[in-house]
Amino acid sequence: MNLLLTSGGLRNETLREALRDMLGKPFGSANIVYIPTASVAESGDHGWFVADINRLHGLGWREFDVLELNGLPQKTVLDRLLRADVVHVGGGNHYHLARSITGNDLAEGFLRALESRVYVGVSAGSMIFSRNLTEHSADVIGDAGDLHALGATTVEPPFGLFDWYLKPHLYSPDFPERDDAWADRIVERADFPVHFIDDETAVRVSDDKVDVVSEGRWRFHP
Repeated sequence: MNLLLTSGGLRNETLREALRDMLGKPFGSANIVYIPTASVAESGDHGWFVADINRLHGLGWREFDVLELNGLPQKTVLDRLLRADVVHVGGGNHYHLARSITGNDLAEGFLRALESRVYVGVSAGSMIFSRNLTEHSADVIGDAGDLHALGATTVEPPFGLFDWYLKPHLYSPDFPERDDAWADRIVERADFPVHFIDDETAVRVSDDKVDVVSEGRWRFHP
């Protein structure tokens, strides 16, 4: 399984080159499917979403598909995933994304598809692989309001591949509260490992190997 879990997408050449290496062929010879599901649960201006999808489209794919996880037959969703070489899951509300995967019974088929494809996550799309994506971690991290906004009090991790939790947008001007003091407060409460990454960084998972790819800054607390 090859995962490139970013905070802000493919913003620099180091991250783009990491994806090329994982993919094993030029972007122009590959199909990509973009999943915007997490974004629709966010209110307010979506200029960030437009910028992200434009930046990704500009890399020049052979085929650029857009796939919503809700409202389509399960087989249709999974067939579209299988058509792609790269599955790219965008940002927004990670609880909505997780609940869309579990609620539509997509987790098993999704993981099977990822056995032979490259996954790129952006923000919410990078956060859904931890077995610690629960209502407990929502309280620890301090974003339970994003879960309650969905009319929910619980969340089930759709995949549960790792014990570590990923928190994006460290030092981001769009999230000015996410500084070292903010990370320190989370670490004091957390009873699970946490990766904090900025928008120029990704956690890369290749089979059993986990490392960090970056032109920016990050923190890891085991």
